[in-house]
Amino acid sequence: MKIRGDVSPKKPHKNRNAQGGATLIEVLISLLILAIGLLGMSGLQTVGLRNTQSAYLRTQATIASNDIVERVRANLQGVEAASYNNNAGAVTAACNTLVGCDFAELAANDVAEWRGSLAADFPVGAGTVCSDSTPEDGTSAAPACDGIGTMYAVKIWWDEDRDGVAEKRFSLSFQP
Repeated sequence: MKIRGDVSPKKPHKNRNAQGGATLIEVLISLLILAIGLLGMSGLQTVGLRNTQSAYLRTQATIASNDIVERVRANLQGVEAASYNNNAGAVTAACNTLVGCDFAELAANDVAEWRGSLAADFPVGAGTVCSDSTPEDGTSAAPACDGIGTMYAVKIWWDEDRDGVAEKRFSLSFQP
């Protein structure tokens, strides 16, 4: 027969290998993961800002093209005389006064004012208005207006990546 002895509650056994907190390596790995996440977020922020700037410039190009389209449509005598076709533009002070100017001077003044606003609103901004059957071609240095047909093209170029070269183009065709 077994005699039971005095049974006392067992004391919890402390495991010497049990972890009481985070080690330095775990903290460093957590910081590394956090740093990579923050770098990713800053990269997304940069891309977002770049896309916002691109969208802004495209919106400005749309507004500028509508401006010159309305100017052309307001001067139908200038359109009939082809005064807007590849016009270099020249500011005529009389066009902004009550005295007025003729349709060819108005066309040159319209183009000059429009190009001035492009230069002010866009980085390396340039543009042309011309009769063109292929509006999706050309560069700011050589707009490639063929003079074929009755459709006019508005072509606007700007430097989106700020490298000094106007490589982005916005084109709009319209019938005056």
